[in-house]
Amino acid sequence: MARRLTCPYCYESFAPREIRFRCNSRLSRTGKQCPRRRDQVLDERMGPRRSHDLGPDFAAEGRRPTAVCPECDGETTYRICPVCHSELPVQFGMVDNRLIAMVGAKASGKTVYMTVLLHEVRNRVGEAFGAALMGLDDATMRRYSADYEDRLYRDNQMFPGTQTASTNLNRVDPLVFRFSLRRRSLFGDRPQHTVLSFFDTAGEDFSSRESVELNTRYLAGADGIILLLDPLQMPGARDGALPGTPLPGTEGLDAPMNVLSRVTGLLLAPRTGRSAQKIDTPIAVVFSKMDAFWHLLESSSPLRDYAPPRGRFDVGDSLSVHEEVRRLLKDWDGVPIDQLLENHYTRYRYFGVSSLGHNPTPEARVAPTGIQPYRVADPLLWLLSEFGAVPKAGRG
Repeated sequence: MARRLTCPYCYESFAPREIRFRCNSRLSRTGKQCPRRRDQVLDERMGPRRSHDLGPDFAAEGRRPTAVCPECDGETTYRICPVCHSELPVQFGMVDNRLIAMVGAKASGKTVYMTVLLHEVRNRVGEAFGAALMGLDDATMRRYSADYEDRLYRDNQMFPGTQTASTNLNRVDPLVFRFSLRRRSLFGDRPQHTVLSFFDTAGEDFSSRESVELNTRYLAGADGIILLLDPLQMPGARDGALPGTPLPGTEGLDAPMNVLSRVTGLLLAPRTGRSAQKIDTPIAVVFSKMDAFWHLLESSSPLRDYAPPRGRFDVGDSLSVHEEVRRLLKDWDGVPIDQLLENHYTRYRYFGVSSLGHNPTPEARVAPTGIQPYRVADPLLWLLSEFGAVPKAGRG
């Protein structure tokens, strides 16, 4: 089967040769210049906010980095998705492209987790692994800084609920990054790049099968999945939470088991004729707000310790955390979650994280002690290690 690519903006797949080009509308060597205009496909697929006056698009050999516009004879390097017409990252399809989808239920802390995760990868994790994380488009760089990082780290403010993405007018565009790591080989050091696309969906987008299929088709094209679940939404866990922990209300919330079931159903849908096979997309099942349960853990628990500070993903430490979370699931009435994963996935791993380290204040602000993240990068590093994008220490 020929290799197919997945757009990091609309999550539709296509063959590399199908990539289209957009004229840069500059004066060409023959003195011609294409007029700029709105792109109706981009408007319809991604919403009118994304489109402005742009050069015309045209078909050419998508496997090449450049093409000549048939209207003005000008050469362009602007390659666009053949489905949604979003401009594709530089070298898209020419370097390793891995899409990682992040999903979660309403009030599970997705936006805070995503913000802290990216901040940690850019700073502490980047330093430990010798890695760099860069935004791949102007919108990503601007939005992550202004709407996410500055709000949480500079202004110490929490986020309001994420808007549903059910219409193009409300659509929240993905944040698309390139994770770069220098790897050693027999031929010397070489950079390895991985495209990371984060789509911060509203919890309502996972409240029914119809909304899952409408808003999260990107799951089918994802190479790995981070599923964020809130143990405080599990009846067996709520009673054991640290006194004073704000508990989410039950009205309008969907049980973590239901969210996992719908995501699993979506992944199984295209597997007609292969019902006996498990889903081979690796899924990191991440339980957030673990600071609410530290008081219940033994001092020797791996969930009371930080990941080893080394430039490799520690497999043994990760497996210890996995087994500890599995043990907690029994106390949280979460055995059905474990059974579903065991019966439907070939690769899954449990994680316990805390994005902030402490409860936010009643005024929806970061606690005075500041942001003290705990193990937030472990799920992403596990997925990247499964892809060979970061080195492993140990086996398993």
